[in-house]
Amino acid sequence: MPRQMQEVPPGEVVVAHEVVDFQRERPAWRLYMVSNVKNSLYEALEGRNTIPARDAYEAFFRETAWGALYFAIHSSSPESAERTAVRLRAVLRYWEPLQSVRYLFKHPGAAHTLDELMTAACGWALEAWCPEGGASIRARMETAAERMAHATREDCLEAILRQLPRALAVERELKHRQVLTDPSFQRERLAMLDARAFARISGACTSELIGLLYDWDHELGMH
Repeated sequence: MPRQMQEVPPGEVVVAHEVVDFQRERPAWRLYMVSNVKNSLYEALEGRNTIPARDAYEAFFRETAWGALYFAIHSSSPESAERTAVRLRAVLRYWEPLQSVRYLFKHPGAAHTLDELMTAACGWALEAWCPEGGASIRARMETAAERMAHATREDCLEAILRQLPRALAVERELKHRQVLTDPSFQRERLAMLDARAFARISGACTSELIGLLYDWDHELGMH
């Protein structure tokens, strides 16, 4: 456990992403700097396999409110359905205390509420796994996490297919867009992925799907 713990007072602003940290010389609550701790941890391993340390660190840190929030809102592989479900459930356990502050995330301006932060950071998960909406962001997260935790490969496939149009809309530089937008092509290529490769994208995270689309685009260009 840490030698010292400090409580973040209610109403404080937490800097959740470095792109909005414009006054780094000033004291602030900087959640995004957890990444610095992780990098230092990996460097200390001096070239050894970092995956066991990565997983152990995340599992330990998720047992705190700030650790749970960090791993839910920052892109951190693996983004599988199973791992994402664990991350969302960790945040849900600390929902009330995490609501007591405000958050600066990717866009400058007014600080976000927790609901707004989770929508901005994890909207992809809500859209892919709870597309019917819900009474609240918290309720949608609970539904999405439950579905992800028990998802079959077919469930993940359908979630991915729901999110691929969003990934295609974001990326304008794909050269074979007409082929990539074909649902039959998408299903065929997804079916070719082995268990490990499919697990990586099974959460239907937009950034992971964009990477997959560029892989397919490159392969099409080689034929």
